[in-house]
Amino acid sequence: MLSSERMRSKLSKDDKKLLKKQAKAKLILLKHEGIETVSYPSKSIVIANGGLGNGVSREQLLSVLQGCGTVETLLMPRNKPYAFVTYMTAEEAIKAYSTLSGREISADDSELGIILYLSFVEKVEMKETLSPALPPGLMVFEDFVSPEQEITMIENIAWDSELSSQKSLKHRRVKHYGYEFRYDNNNVDKDAPLPGGLPDFCNEVLEKCLQQELIKHRPDQLTINQYEPGQGIPPHVDTHSAFEDEILSVSLGAEIVMDFRHPDGSVVPVMVPRRSLLIMGGESRYLWTHGITPRKFDVVQASEPQAVGTVSDNIDKLTLSKRNTRTSFTFRKIRHTPCDCAFPTLCDSQQMQQKNHPPQIGEVGASILEKEYVHKVYEDIAGHFSSTRHTPWPKVVDFLLSLPKGSMVADVGCGNGKYLGINKDLYMIGCDRSKNLVDICREKKFEAFVCDALSVPFRTGTFDACISIAVIHHFATEERRHAALQELLRLLRQGGKALIYVWAMEQEYKSSKSKYLKERQCSKDLGKVEGINGNANASLPVHTNRTSFHSQDLFVPWHLKPKNLSKFEKTLAHMDQKSINQGPGPVYHRFYHVFCEGELEAMCSQPNISVLHSYHDQGNWCVILQKS
Repeated sequence: MLSSERMRSKLSKDDKKLLKKQAKAKLILLKHEGIETVSYPSKSIVIANGGLGNGVSREQLLSVLQGCGTVETLLMPRNKPYAFVTYMTAEEAIKAYSTLSGREISADDSELGIILYLSFVEKVEMKETLSPALPPGLMVFEDFVSPEQEITMIENIAWDSELSSQKSLKHRRVKHYGYEFRYDNNNVDKDAPLPGGLPDFCNEVLEKCLQQELIKHRPDQLTINQYEPGQGIPPHVDTHSAFEDEILSVSLGAEIVMDFRHPDGSVVPVMVPRRSLLIMGGESRYLWTHGITPRKFDVVQASEPQAVGTVSDNIDKLTLSKRNTRTSFTFRKIRHTPCDCAFPTLCDSQQMQQKNHPPQIGEVGASILEKEYVHKVYEDIAGHFSSTRHTPWPKVVDFLLSLPKGSMVADVGCGNGKYLGINKDLYMIGCDRSKNLVDICREKKFEAFVCDALSVPFRTGTFDACISIAVIHHFATEERRHAALQELLRLLRQGGKALIYVWAMEQEYKSSKSKYLKERQCSKDLGKVEGINGNANASLPVHTNRTSFHSQDLFVPWHLKPKNLSKFEKTLAHMDQKSINQGPGPVYHRFYHVFCEGELEAMCSQPNISVLHSYHDQGNWCVILQKS
């Protein structure tokens, strides 16, 4: 075996130049992933830009690597833009390093090639992990539908039927039978059945379910969705009060990976094969969210047949599977009595009975909630809030510094304006719903004005870029959050870019840098706050600081602390010296909708948007998008 000195001496001058050229990639890996590269040859190499996360499949990479020698192991971590290869000998690794560094290969999710950057590593830790167990109550049956049945069911969908007034979703084809599923309240109108009931071409599948005693109730509601490659659906739990326990999903046309998420943050990616039947019951139906991340490829096991109902986390055997058009048949049984499941804190029926939750918040209720628990709160805490918001987040700064000189940039929801003066080569203007926060911006000599993020008074296509940092999560309904996104797009010129940050439900698990979860104070007032329209009962749970989120819609307490404020900030916070001497200030509650993984990307999945980058930062889900 060669010593380190002898192996180092075998490197040519060109090899040494390549080491310098790859210094930048090496530093990025060190900074973000903690990968330690070495300056001398070894048997193991890290391949930057050559991972599952940027569209390189195991088969593609292996075919390139084997041209340089015998590959002992190839490790491709899930969703990462790099891979590790270990050769049988150091000489083979040196050959790969010399031959493949800077080489361009094709990527499955891009029309353009990508360039590989190779660096030596001392060793690669091979951590085998067991396949995650399916959520309790979840069952997957492979080949439940025959190929002939599949053709019959797909061909008989009456996509253009005018038998009802149902509306299709904007970004995917959808059809309802039995009862129309309403996406505005995630429920059905039980007093308004659709004519005709369920179609006859589904009878064979339903009879098979009943004969095999897989279900207790014959479904009377069907939603058919057709997903094109790249489309998904946000994580959700089907409304408890709307449907009975078992929910059936038949997948036709293509396989898919469906993500199931427990409230504690753990995720189980479940492989749902083509022509399979998936049944959600019990805990998997009532407690776990399920969703489909919008992407064109899924990560699946490569070296052996995929186990039905699960995706292996054995990371050295993963590859990419290209998505195709998938048609899902979701069968449900309408519930006519209140739900009495074993998860009362998540059950709308039981929460209603306990008077802890008012009826569904409609559009009027949402605007009132935002006025009381967003607009009014920020107006009252503006001074204290501004005193805690002085350090710009690095990745937001990077985005602003990357924009061309002279760009017009709108900061929609600018707060105290901490990003308005970052790049002096940009013309930035901010707007915020809080007059007091805008006054703070003006005190700093920034351009800012008062307006609502749903209606920004600028002409369409005015800006080269927009940023929306920690704003959209304050809107109380999906429709209003979508409207806020559309307003950002309206402001952008064609080709313009936007950066969006929203609070992440998974912030505790994805980032140890989350400022919110590092706050030292702990709220002890969990329970009731003054509700909508003066209702004494809390309409939403109050979150306890430094704990996991257990609900996507919730109140977050703000403990007003008047100490260390400037005279101007004290004025905005309505504080005088007497109130300061009296100790801690009052507690305010802000409304938040915390986003699950994939939810922000799903919201941005539309024809006029290209998502250039999505990531997790500072306890937020973030996207950089471009208007096409």
